[in-house]
Amino acid sequence: MQPTGKTKVKRAPFRGNYDIGKINEILDAHFLCHMGFVYDGYPVVIPTLYGRSGNKILIHGATTSRMIKSLEKGIEVSVSITLVDGIVLARSAFHHSMNYRSVVLFGKAEKVILEAEKLSALKCISDQVAPDRWEEVRFPNKKELKATVILSLTIQEASAKVRTGPPVDDKEDYERDIWAGEIPLKMKSEKEVSDPLLKEGIQASEVIKNLKKKYS
Repeated sequence: MQPTGKTKVKRAPFRGNYDIGKINEILDAHFLCHMGFVYDGYPVVIPTLYGRSGNKILIHGATTSRMIKSLEKGIEVSVSITLVDGIVLARSAFHHSMNYRSVVLFGKAEKVILEAEKLSALKCISDQVAPDRWEEVRFPNKKELKATVILSLTIQEASAKVRTGPPVDDKEDYERDIWAGEIPLKMKSEKEVSDPLLKEGIQASEVIKNLKKKYS
């Protein structure tokens, strides 16, 4: 993917990556994005779940949502996704950093109209968060579908930025008696908590167990 004036990484450009494979790899590793847009003359950033289907990012929301009502008009939007992989502690406060993988996209969202496509998009978003959960729950009914808007954003202008490795200190600071290094971080699941209204005898399914393994 060719960088554009909007997607070209300017700060630490050596960390920029424009390969669509790397971009998709980062997108597939997470499920939370932040949508940036201008609403009523002021900037807004809204966190929301997403799913990736081919070359598209899919999001959903209520028909009354400020974000949905704005984006379905076709206004420009910026989408960012970030995974924090570790805290990087240097010998100097100035060089503290973090290891991360991030993607920034730009474009205009399009409204998904057909019912079958809406259901497919909702399944994609569900699978991004909890793979295979869609198959074991009740599907949305017509009333719920009517109250939900699906938006699709084509991945055309995008870039990834990645930092890995140890801290980078000034040469003279390497002689200081100060610990420096990385503290790896990852999202980790804990023991599931059953709904207090759950019928007696219902146990967590393999889908739930696999989801816990994914984040163990």
